[in-house]
Amino acid sequence: MRWAVVLVVFALLACSRAREPSVAEAPAGTLGPVAADVTATSALLWARVPDAGQVRFALEPADARPAPVATSPERDFTARVRVDGLRPATEYAVRVNAVAAGRFRTAPAPDSRAPIRIAWGGDVAGQNICRDFETGFPAITAVAGYRPDVFIGLGDMIYADNTCENVGRFGNAQVPGYFGPAVDLAGYWAHWRYARDDAGLARLLASAAYVPVWDDHEVVNDFGPQQDMRSAPPYTAGVHLMPIGLQAFLDYNPVSSDSDETPERLYRTLRLGRHVELFVLDTRQYRDANVAPDSGPAPPDDTGEIDRDKSMLGREQLTWLERKLAASDATWKVIVSSVPLGLPTGSAAALRGRDGWAGIDQPSGFARERDRVLRFLAEHGVATPIWITTDVHVAEVFVHRPFPEHAEFRVVEAISGPLSAGLGSEQPPDPSLHSEVRFVHAAPAAPPVSSWDDALRFFNFGALEVAADGTLTVRIVGAAGATLYSESFAPAAAGTRTGAGATGRPP
Repeated sequence: MRWAVVLVVFALLACSRAREPSVAEAPAGTLGPVAADVTATSALLWARVPDAGQVRFALEPADARPAPVATSPERDFTARVRVDGLRPATEYAVRVNAVAAGRFRTAPAPDSRAPIRIAWGGDVAGQNICRDFETGFPAITAVAGYRPDVFIGLGDMIYADNTCENVGRFGNAQVPGYFGPAVDLAGYWAHWRYARDDAGLARLLASAAYVPVWDDHEVVNDFGPQQDMRSAPPYTAGVHLMPIGLQAFLDYNPVSSDSDETPERLYRTLRLGRHVELFVLDTRQYRDANVAPDSGPAPPDDTGEIDRDKSMLGREQLTWLERKLAASDATWKVIVSSVPLGLPTGSAAALRGRDGWAGIDQPSGFARERDRVLRFLAEHGVATPIWITTDVHVAEVFVHRPFPEHAEFRVVEAISGPLSAGLGSEQPPDPSLHSEVRFVHAAPAAPPVSSWDDALRFFNFGALEVAADGTLTVRIVGAAGATLYSESFAPAAAGTRTGAGATGRPP
């Protein structure tokens, strides 16, 4: 039956090729509503409508009455508004122009010990693994079925430098994206519309508070401000892509900023009750070149100035992070990083260099800054910080013990993914972190996965469940909704294993 459907789909798609829309043509209908960066008393509401006009958001209970927002083609008819004066731990229904409806729940008050469920994931529509014609993004549908209070879209939520064809990488029929690699604003918008038009993602974002994060493929592979240009067609040599991708990201992803003077600042904290504070990092906008050696400060120059350490975060964000971590009294400090702590990413130093924190076999990477942050946590008595990451297209969970002189200090790193993208293979962690591998879920290197049904076994997302007593449970959940791994950690240093993942590997 499935292949009969596929043949019909191919025939219909072939007939429709003569009338393909341009990348600037918008799909009909409204996208949203989405409630993003939700706190105990506020939320950012977002929607996209088909054309210019007034967007009216309405809440029930009507604790806030946001003013209408005008849309324009310059922002691809997207609208956002901040609402304040909301009540903690309260479920709100939200409507857009009295048509589209969604729900979200405000965060518990900072002193509330209420339980909370957080899901995270990344890597969507990469390597021509896009919306299946029948099931869309199955792993995202599974996230919606998990019913999290908060969903963190942890980067690579589009692949702006990829395409989505009629036939997917694994031979399944897909909803085609009528776009190529994005080279202008219209192209980036087209990628965002394609993802947001998925029924499962729409259902998830209409039912959970959303925390948007970007990584490299929201712009171009392994980008930073010094490496965001490409010269091969369809790109134009000398054109910086980061400003274009950033505008498109902000058009489709409302992000809170603590100042009107820094609307493009993506790093921020979100307090979710007594037990959880999220520290959301921007690992892209301020980084030094990946190819630069991670070898420590240079000697003084002829003016007496000393070059600083290589940085992924930039001096201002690093200072902010240390200040916020020191001030937090949350039971669990959860650091949200789009790239892993312990696994290498990127490419050879002769190409673009290491893209994540770990360098391991190369002089590149950002391990010195990573270790500075970890040492800061150790010296400030944060016994078990939690890092949630994506990017490497595998699920792995580690307990790192980087400092022998701080024997009680350990770092839990939980990596999830992909939601729907190419499959990575198992990698060993950076040996300098002295890691214990708790779980691995990765496709075999040989024989390679060759069918859609087989690939589904390796799509996954991550979840954190925090109970009223502060116990934190880390989960990795598969695309069918089954828990692949589960481990619980008490608020003190000790942790106990539970559930299907107690052996560290799925059956």
